[in-house]
Amino acid sequence: MTTQPLLKELLTDPRVSKDPHRHWPAWIDGEISPEWPLYTWVAVRNMFTAYGTDHRRLRTLVAKAFTARRTAALRPRIEELTNGLLDALDATPPGTPVDLREEYAYPIPIQVICELFGVTDEATREGLRTCVDSIFHTSADPAEVTATYARVYELLGGLVATKRATPGDDMTSVLISAREEDGSRLTEQELVDTLLLVISAGHETTVNLLDNAIHALLTHPDQLALVRAGEADWDAVIDETLRHQAPVASLPLRYATEDIALPDGTVIERGDAIVAAYAAAGRDPGVHGADADRFDVTRAVKDHLAFGHGVHYCLGAPLARLEAAVALPALFARFPGLTLADPAGLSPVESFISNGHRALPALVHGR
Repeated sequence: MTTQPLLKELLTDPRVSKDPHRHWPAWIDGEISPEWPLYTWVAVRNMFTAYGTDHRRLRTLVAKAFTARRTAALRPRIEELTNGLLDALDATPPGTPVDLREEYAYPIPIQVICELFGVTDEATREGLRTCVDSIFHTSADPAEVTATYARVYELLGGLVATKRATPGDDMTSVLISAREEDGSRLTEQELVDTLLLVISAGHETTVNLLDNAIHALLTHPDQLALVRAGEADWDAVIDETLRHQAPVASLPLRYATEDIALPDGTVIERGDAIVAAYAAAGRDPGVHGADADRFDVTRAVKDHLAFGHGVHYCLGAPLARLEAAVALPALFARFPGLTLADPAGLSPVESFISNGHRALPALVHGR
């Protein structure tokens, strides 16, 4: 699915499921091995892989973490984290490159989501980050895949055990309470897999959003000048970044519950696996014009699918937008001479899912 209208159509089609346990013959027949790089993406039981009433049940529980009021209440903490990171960057000696992905784009979202879900232990937080990086590493070898799978459940199992013993004012404790009060609402696997979903999706995508926005503005100085002159706002920067470089390039998997005939005559057969190509849809010239490949903060059409579409639309989208709306203007206001250290030497992350750079070296005080 690469064109935006077709992707929208299939994302809302009731004949398209995300549940491999019910609708993917290859999974049901035991053909998918735990060594497969995408195994975790398929094996989990949470709202990411749920269908129908199961999806509504799980999404309702998680939605409590991302209400408009709770999200807005996080702004002071996001500002505090941002200012602390900017102070650290300001201490960088002139002429010394700093990796903005590692030192700025990563810390804000991972700290916020971990605090929201009560992950206070530094070792657990770092361990989860390492596991999530590996889960998004779609060229991982079998040994890495199986080791990551075991390690992430060890860490999340420990988190659940800690919160059961000493509940706190956090969403992990809320989910555990829902599980204990009414086991029919949340199984033990759904509890752990839900934590995996919200902690991983709650930071990785925002890391890429910040990374890609910084890179786009520094490699398109004319667009940055428009923002600084007030001819485009930061919301426009965020939306154009999401369109131009979707944080999630392609997302596995969906499954046809019956044969689906497409307008061009192609038939997606019952049981076929489907990949949603969000990055390609963002560059669809049929929607965004012949210059769809160009980064343009004044673009009239803001429509994109970077946060998904339909019932699986990302619950954390407002939080990601808030983090970007705080972090991006603050960075460029503090460092007006900010430049990339080596624009031609950047490499993408090794993933067809996650869309960002392996590192983003920059000179915060200019050359």
